[in-house]
Amino acid sequence: MQTALHPRRPACTKCLRPLSACICQWVAPVEHVVEVLILQHPLEVANAKGSARLLQLSLPHSRMVTGEKFDGRVLLGAPHEPQAVHRPKYNILLYPDTPHDQALGIAVPQVLAPDALHDPTQLRLIVIDGTWRKSRKMLYLNPLLQHMPRLSLQGLPASSYLIRKAHKPDQLSTLEATCAALAQLEGDTEKFQPLLQAFDGFVAQQLAYRLG
Repeated sequence: MQTALHPRRPACTKCLRPLSACICQWVAPVEHVVEVLILQHPLEVANAKGSARLLQLSLPHSRMVTGEKFDGRVLLGAPHEPQAVHRPKYNILLYPDTPHDQALGIAVPQVLAPDALHDPTQLRLIVIDGTWRKSRKMLYLNPLLQHMPRLSLQGLPASSYLIRKAHKPDQLSTLEATCAALAQLEGDTEKFQPLLQAFDGFVAQQLAYRLG
């Protein structure tokens, strides 16, 4: 029997990364009330610089699914509770306003209803984890996402995500953008500071790997 020339490195069962690059020390659980569904592009799964796994491990009321095109039950279903006992959620897509995308056949999103924001426990924030190009393709392939009301973040500080190149100063990592959105929806900016501080540690770890 032949032995593999490059045996697979032992991986952490929690963060799924090689043990030598485990990020579990940076997991910072936050008691949030808005549910979070992370739609991860397949090319982000093995990306060591990606922040989505750290985000998902730190948000108890979240889940992450991988793909480009998703079934309606994934996009509209409840992450944890049986649908029979779960009140329908008001879904909001974390995505900037892009009126020019209508020329590509992307539908005009619904208007975000102010009354829907009164009860954060009935909200589900849907986040696309991928490059700008890949996220736009995922939006194009999923009409349900196109029609969802959008939450567009404005006036944000510069990103601390130094390990990936941003095309614009206000472009954030998936973790940073989700924390900003949750802080806005739940009306509590301090709640997510420990996770953002942990994220800085994660970034420093990745930079150390690069410099080493």
